[in-house]
Amino acid sequence: MIKGWQFHFQYLNLAYLAYLLFADICRKLFPGVSESTIGKLVAGAYVQMFRPEEELCRLAKLATPIKEVAKILKSDAPPQEKIQALRKTAEGNNWLVEYEKSKDPWFFVSCGSGWIHYEGSWTTKLEIPFGYLKGYIERIERGEKIERDLPSMEKARAELAEEYRKLIKTDEDRKSFDDTYKAVRTIYKYAEDHLFWVEHWFHTIWFDKVREFGGLLVKRGMLKKVDDIYLFNRFEVPYIIEDLVTTWALGEGVPSRFQYWQAKAEKRNKILEAAKKWDPNPALGTPPEEIAEPFTIMLWGITTEKVQEWLKGVAVVPTEVTELKGFASSAGVVEGKVRVVKHLEEITEIEQGEILVCPTTNPAWAPIFTKIKASITDIGGLTSHAAIVCREYGVPSVTGTGIATSVLKTGDTVKVDGNTGIVKILKRA
Repeated sequence: MIKGWQFHFQYLNLAYLAYLLFADICRKLFPGVSESTIGKLVAGAYVQMFRPEEELCRLAKLATPIKEVAKILKSDAPPQEKIQALRKTAEGNNWLVEYEKSKDPWFFVSCGSGWIHYEGSWTTKLEIPFGYLKGYIERIERGEKIERDLPSMEKARAELAEEYRKLIKTDEDRKSFDDTYKAVRTIYKYAEDHLFWVEHWFHTIWFDKVREFGGLLVKRGMLKKVDDIYLFNRFEVPYIIEDLVTTWALGEGVPSRFQYWQAKAEKRNKILEAAKKWDPNPALGTPPEEIAEPFTIMLWGITTEKVQEWLKGVAVVPTEVTELKGFASSAGVVEGKVRVVKHLEEITEIEQGEILVCPTTNPAWAPIFTKIKASITDIGGLTSHAAIVCREYGVPSVTGTGIATSVLKTGDTVKVDGNTGIVKILKRA
């Protein structure tokens, strides 16, 4: 686990460093260039974090021409029933062979951030990928395009880069631009790729392995529930295992310390239940006078000005707010109705053409980016997941608003300006 996270930070920090250097050169060479334009110059990368969604597109295209297979996948039956029905025909079995090819490794993707054991993955919560498949097949049948148009994006990005390059006056400046641009185009894909291989693929395997230990401890009476093992930290788990081994080694009838560990688990479960009902302060501690750390600004969208805005927002009355300000993370201007998503399971409720409003996005949501008009987040900067994915899919985005999910309600009509980072509330639901 430690080695996996070492890879995580090596890839992430290199990608962000490359983006920082390129963005700095652009600001010096092209005074007044917008942050969303710098983002467009970097967009259009082939990243493996989008591969799960691409595999779903592939499977949907395979299924659509085969009426019986498409009918089963479009039904409202539970995933396991769909699989059983597909096994009854040769065409269905052929499709399942392709499904299994996609499954490992591309469906080892968390249903959430990948950081938390209870989020599950596409391999354990089959309703998520099968729900996406149902939607994709229906869209293909309506004649809609379901995958992002990467060649067009690459062409538009290359043309934009050439336009800016022509504005450069000296050979020295041109070399600085070319060198940093090549570097960011080479390494920047790892800003998303590290997410798949560490937080998703690796964590899916890790959480399953930890559950095996949890199952062993339940079988031997040390814990009551398999997932209780997640209530203990990495220093405590070896002690629980040692207690189990020592008790076994000393012979039949020797009492274990199961009551001690079960009592700890019970107490911690009660703490978690209480925490779920707690309405926390927006932040803890004394706000810093100035925020200058570049990764904090780029990834989380936390700037000195943003903190001041958030402090004002602590006492904000949602119904009195008419405008939100954030980062201009992905260019474009659209109007539409809002869909507020605060919990993981609500993601399946998003309808075609809605504007996604959420605390922050995660990679497992990639399939919905071909459905939404725009996205607005509470948290996130210019290199946050929401910003990167929206640029890759050509969807306008404003990130780091701080209060979007507490001010906006599902059904509100808003205007999202991804060029300026401003969201205007046009009509309340």
